[in-house]
Amino acid sequence: MLKIAYHPIYKHPLPANHRFPMEKYDLLPQQLVHEGTCTPENFFEPKRPNNKHFFTVHSPEYYFDLLNITLSQKAARKIGFPLSEVLVEREMIIADGTMKASEFAIKNGIAMNIAGGTHHAFSDRGEAFCMLNDQAIGAKYLQKKGLVHKILIVDLDVHQGNGSAEIFQNDDSVFTFSIHGKSNYPFIKETSDLDIPLENNTKDAEYLSILKETLPKLIHQEKPDFIYYLCGVDVIETDKLGKLSLTVNGCKERDRFVLQTCFEAKIPVMCSMGGGYSPDIKTIVNAHANTFRLAQDIYF
Repeated sequence: MLKIAYHPIYKHPLPANHRFPMEKYDLLPQQLVHEGTCTPENFFEPKRPNNKHFFTVHSPEYYFDLLNITLSQKAARKIGFPLSEVLVEREMIIADGTMKASEFAIKNGIAMNIAGGTHHAFSDRGEAFCMLNDQAIGAKYLQKKGLVHKILIVDLDVHQGNGSAEIFQNDDSVFTFSIHGKSNYPFIKETSDLDIPLENNTKDAEYLSILKETLPKLIHQEKPDFIYYLCGVDVIETDKLGKLSLTVNGCKERDRFVLQTCFEAKIPVMCSMGGGYSPDIKTIVNAHANTFRLAQDIYF
């Protein structure tokens, strides 16, 4: 059975003028159940985990400043959210969802988190709506438990996974791979193990050609025994914060190829949803829902 992390705190409200579409975290599971892709039994509720899991990735100084809301004004501004205890708890619970989903992925081949993909969180600071790097935390969680050894992060959000690149820059056990918009945020990029920056308005054919040429070679080269997939839908042409021009069908084909490749290689994959900022919330929900539909079709 496909297991999906979801907690009501994911939809924690922000000021009405804030551009981050939090409502998608509530609408997406509703849509999946309404259309019959999922049932309530597919979802599990993560909890606030032990602090020790965060220290495998984040510095204690940063973590406790975050926990106690004692970050400097400059550091808080970089995160972009108006910080609160509830928002920090939300980020902790998202990380627990990714940790638990990672174990479900080992058992079932795939698992998902309705939220997550907080790849702009560095070891010692947060940026761009990201405070704790859920996939990095999940990766070290699995390794500490001895469940996996070599991990590949496939980051296909429109923005480079700069936090993940920094966290694993000296760690050969985790390979970071990012396809992203060349001129998108972050404007000063970190160095992933493999970065493929794309020009503005890159369309389906070019994007998919690059992905289909690169990913199988990378799996053959690195031989990962676990994959984290950051499947942001901010690559589509209507996205307000992206500069690529994929169609919704092109984005779906991206997801199909990644999931099918993992399935055929028998490598467990854990998916965090990442970004999506199109003006019409229906577009965001439908594009994200495609990832879950494909997971059910391919694996179950």
